[in-house]
Amino acid sequence: MNLIYKPDWEETKENYRKWWAGEYFGRCAIAIYAPKRNPPDIPEPEEPKDIHQKWYDLDYISAVNQYNLSHTFFAGEAIPIWNGGYPGHTAIPTYMGCPIHLDMHTGWWEPIFLGQGLEYKDLRIDESHPDYKFAIELLNRGVLESKGKCLVSIGAFGGCGDTLAALRGTERLLIDCIERPQQVKEAELFLMDIWCKHYEKLYQIIKDVDEGSTCWFPLWAPGKFYASQNDFAYNISPKMFEQIFLPAIERQTNFLDYCVYHVDGLGNFNHLDVLLELPKLQAIQILPGAGKPSPLYFMDVLKKVQKKGKNLHISIQCFEVQPALENLSARGLFISTSCKTEDDARRLIENTYKWSEDRG
Repeated sequence: MNLIYKPDWEETKENYRKWWAGEYFGRCAIAIYAPKRNPPDIPEPEEPKDIHQKWYDLDYISAVNQYNLSHTFFAGEAIPIWNGGYPGHTAIPTYMGCPIHLDMHTGWWEPIFLGQGLEYKDLRIDESHPDYKFAIELLNRGVLESKGKCLVSIGAFGGCGDTLAALRGTERLLIDCIERPQQVKEAELFLMDIWCKHYEKLYQIIKDVDEGSTCWFPLWAPGKFYASQNDFAYNISPKMFEQIFLPAIERQTNFLDYCVYHVDGLGNFNHLDVLLELPKLQAIQILPGAGKPSPLYFMDVLKKVQKKGKNLHISIQCFEVQPALENLSARGLFISTSCKTEDDARRLIENTYKWSEDRG
């Protein structure tokens, strides 16, 4: 069944299935976002009055989603996703007791795990926490409002390394990695088990309306999908990453049906070699980071991903699509971009068929 905000949803699902399988379907996968040519006459919601309305008012969140989704043209593999934003209030560190401070754009946690050692075995998700209850309510509201219209995001609720860094504090965790690496590894595996159980509960809520799942990372898959990451790993050596954190990441990829790894920032490029060896990791996103050159500047890194047989995701400007396709194989390539108009987006889709080449 096609969706109101995505009239070609049935075709798009087939393209996603082929992309995940590493099959070539005549062009690269590409998600293009553009302003809709003739949007419905829906008033734009007023700016939120306060932080609570911004992040907790379900009626306001609903109105923002309706306006944004109805005013956007989703070309190619771009998908309309209902979500409540990702400042951290609906994430595992919050449910484990980290006080969260929100502003109108984001949020940050205070660490609570402040002892000399890593006595992690008492950590639990508190399902009576107000933010946990809100997260479940938010998902159910999203499911209700997404039926026949769009997809609903399962959320952004933590990742390998980053959850423990929030609980422990980055500086303390760095010291732990030196002084007690085995304990950090064990804590990571413990937290990943909690993560998988939490994912399963949320997946049961959204799987029917999504016909699979999507998350904060705007891809769709016909099963359990999430973007794996470890931003904390920017600070550590490849050896330390492999010994301490890779086992939990591998456990996550084994749990999921579909997984892309979010390589965020140049410091995380150092960990690419071991990530490429994970057998159940289907895709790698190469993201140089804010203020850094385009991913195309790191063509050797992009080609390394493709040479290892992994799918590759990059976010680039619309004028970079042609040079990207002149240098990379369209097989397994996913490009995310935007255009100024719907007509520009439609032309770009047509051009990708001309520029794409299956280079194996």
